[in-house]
Amino acid sequence: MRGAALAGAAMAVCLAACGGNGSFSTVAEKIREGGTVTVGTKWDQPGVGLKTGPGAPEGFDIDVARYIVRHLAGGENVHITWREAPSSAREALLQNGTVDMVVASYSITMSRKPRVTFAGPYVTAYQDTMVRRDDTSIQKTSDLAGQRICLAKGSNSYRRIVDPPPDGKLDLPAILVPAANYSECVRKLLDRQLDAVSTENLSLAGYVEQDPEKLRLLNDPISEEQWAVGLKEGEIATCEAIDEAITMMWADGTAARLLQKWFGRTGLDLPTAPPPPAGCP
Repeated sequence: MRGAALAGAAMAVCLAACGGNGSFSTVAEKIREGGTVTVGTKWDQPGVGLKTGPGAPEGFDIDVARYIVRHLAGGENVHITWREAPSSAREALLQNGTVDMVVASYSITMSRKPRVTFAGPYVTAYQDTMVRRDDTSIQKTSDLAGQRICLAKGSNSYRRIVDPPPDGKLDLPAILVPAANYSECVRKLLDRQLDAVSTENLSLAGYVEQDPEKLRLLNDPISEEQWAVGLKEGEIATCEAIDEAITMMWADGTAARLLQKWFGRTGLDLPTAPPPPAGCP
């Protein structure tokens, strides 16, 4: 009997602390009543989400997630468990309950909407392109025709270069070079295994800031992307609560402060107003 009681207690702890809602009806309730949440973020993107040691990751998305969680908890402290959420795994992590929410440069797209409830968006980013500073042959996005561009696993950014409308933008005959994530894209770019990396400017800016003598942005955006908080499909009440938190984050100046904190030295024209809400389904 004692063993059964201990097993039951262990299961209760896991329900409160592990990914997934457990005994709570929504993620918002888990945060408010349980005081715990599991958040998926990038761990390899400087300025956005980067983990370099045993502590929590750091970056714009991590600070946004902290603000949202604290708002949902009514200002109370919440234990956040951070999980890595690479582009290729974000939907699976939500669907199998490994994480409660994803804040990981997660753009709203029509192909993702049937599988993910998106809250927000919380910021507008623009797809731009990063090249080696010594490569003078690429000055604008149209120069990518015939060039080698990175295909990061799980990302749709490359489609805006190589596909025609409505799913793409430019329909350029570029050569796709696969990579596990954008950090590998950058390594391959510096090693001259490819010629360009194209994705949201906020994601690229951190890499340029780390190595400005070797990398540069074209500053030639081709699309507007809305970064949102990913939730398991059907989490409508939590979506609405996060929308309220995002509205407050912009109204009280926190969003502008965080953008300046993480991207103020990159030379980007940073957003000064919140993106229009997408609306919870």
